[in-house]
Amino acid sequence: MHLTTLETPCLVLDKAKLQKNIRNLNARMKALGVNLRPHGKTAKNIDVMTMALEGQEGGITVSTLKEAEYYFEKGITDIVYAVGIAPVKLPRTLRLMDKGADITVLLDSVEQVRFVAEAAAEHGVTVPALIELDCDGHRSGITLEGDDLIAIGTLLHNEHGVSLKGVLTHAGESYQCRSTEAIRAMAEQERSMAVACAEALRASGLPCPVVSVGSTPTSNFAQDLTGVTEMRAGVYMFYDLVMAGLGVCDEGDIAVSVLASVIGHQKRKGWVITDAGWMAMSRDRGTSAQALDQGYGRVCGADGEPLDDLIVSGANQEHGIISDRNGKKIPWASCGIGSMVRILPNHACATSAMYDRYHVVDASGEVVDTWHRVNGW
Repeated sequence: MHLTTLETPCLVLDKAKLQKNIRNLNARMKALGVNLRPHGKTAKNIDVMTMALEGQEGGITVSTLKEAEYYFEKGITDIVYAVGIAPVKLPRTLRLMDKGADITVLLDSVEQVRFVAEAAAEHGVTVPALIELDCDGHRSGITLEGDDLIAIGTLLHNEHGVSLKGVLTHAGESYQCRSTEAIRAMAEQERSMAVACAEALRASGLPCPVVSVGSTPTSNFAQDLTGVTEMRAGVYMFYDLVMAGLGVCDEGDIAVSVLASVIGHQKRKGWVITDAGWMAMSRDRGTSAQALDQGYGRVCGADGEPLDDLIVSGANQEHGIISDRNGKKIPWASCGIGSMVRILPNHACATSAMYDRYHVVDASGEVVDTWHRVNGW
């Protein structure tokens, strides 16, 4: 069937663009001599992740235990749960380990080490852990300042029930960069901080086999990954308007879009009304702080080609409002009532999370498969 026969709104995934995006970053990491540990939080689908793992060592990253359980059931055993661990998450984590999952947790405090160690020791297992590092002030993690790094590392190394696997950091502030030069500098900041912390642990007689860094921007612009053992990234598979605004990709590389139907016109206001509001697009307005504000999404025809300067400028729960970003006249013939448009998302993770499946299409718009997603926590 052709995508124009689908009920809207729905999530469309361009298979050729997906494959190209994956191949490009896989090749880049191979050239830099680093394993790519793809992040499953964007795709939340085994078909996509199977593609992403081609040529890699086999491990993945997740942001929820629901993802970890799903991917493990699909045959992936090497999993890094890259969100700080909480006591209520330990029973599920331990159950996964009982089933054979090689799952690594993330922490950045002595308190976390203690409750993980206690629960794991009582359960009769050893839980490997990565110490989360703060390389850019973005959110969680510790730095080289003070005694936290060595204190946590020492406790992980000596306590029963836990083991020190290495360090992990995420340059989330790369999403706020305003030039490719700034992203390159952030990539080096990410690398050098992680390597320095790994060297500090080793100098104290502690093991640090894993030095894990990553974000989609820094993975695309890092020039040197000396001392790093793995790169993590997730959005690169699909890309989105935020990534395009950063210069990480072109709009033409964005593999995921929302298919919507035109349900009305407000010609005196210069509006086209669709059935894809913020429930379909998400409320993410990540491009609002960039040089080019894309509203709630960039509007393309059903063939995926951009329609002039049309964006989703406003959104209610189930209504999207399309207008020209510069106030120019709407090409009404291209947006007839009952016709369909494809909307490129600001944030692929947030928009995709609104759906339970991808309608996978080829370059001609034919639906070649349906891939189901796992959502929730």
